[in-house]
Amino acid sequence: MIIQCIAVDDEPAALTLVSSYISQTPFLELVAKFNNALDALKHIHANPGLQLIFLDIRMANLNGVELARIIEQSDKRKSLRVIFTTAYDQYALEGFRVDALDYMVKPFSFVDFSKAAAKAFDYFTMMEGNQNQPDRIVTQVDEVKHSVYVKVEHQLVRVEIEDILYIESLKDYVKIYLKQTEKPLLTLTSLKKLQEKLPGNQFLRLHRSFIVSTAAIKSATKTSVLVGDTTIYVSEQFKESFNLFLNKWIL
Repeated sequence: MIIQCIAVDDEPAALTLVSSYISQTPFLELVAKFNNALDALKHIHANPGLQLIFLDIRMANLNGVELARIIEQSDKRKSLRVIFTTAYDQYALEGFRVDALDYMVKPFSFVDFSKAAAKAFDYFTMMEGNQNQPDRIVTQVDEVKHSVYVKVEHQLVRVEIEDILYIESLKDYVKIYLKQTEKPLLTLTSLKKLQEKLPGNQFLRLHRSFIVSTAAIKSATKTSVLVGDTTIYVSEQFKESFNLFLNKWIL
């Protein structure tokens, strides 16, 4: 697989370095480079086959985060992904808000670059595999998948499905509570987005703020479930689906 990419940075030395790193990476093809986001945006509209952008954040007129938001709100949100390159680590949170694949703080080495590029390779390999499968088969794979990847701080962490006890929403973040782990994983996403990644036959939404693993439920009443030592209550909005679940439990 060859990933078509562009580099965008208003610092000539940084743009040259990223372009050099791209040329040294066998599965990346640099199709263009730009010193401003506006010209990059024109190229994006004119080239639907583009897949990846190595994007600086602090630039005049249109900055990198703004460009990423435009992509995120378009029909290219899955086919065109962003890896941020910036000298300012305070923008990491904004990077995750626009669902960037990775975030590299300057100065970064070729090793750092290679790790970020590998994430892009894994992502597009997965996307290509899904596109080549009939819809029926993709659905079956989704139902039996064993793990999901979530962003924790500056990296993607693999979480085994069977290790999840329950998930709690906390404003812009969610907490993922796991077996054998005292401290939950904290990831910047919404409960709805995370629920879409989970196999629907193994998880149950009980509340605007909670999803539970059905396998982790120790006991249940008409209004709550017990997961480990935690009681989670069912809201009115989800009572119908919860009652259907309860009916399956009743012998």
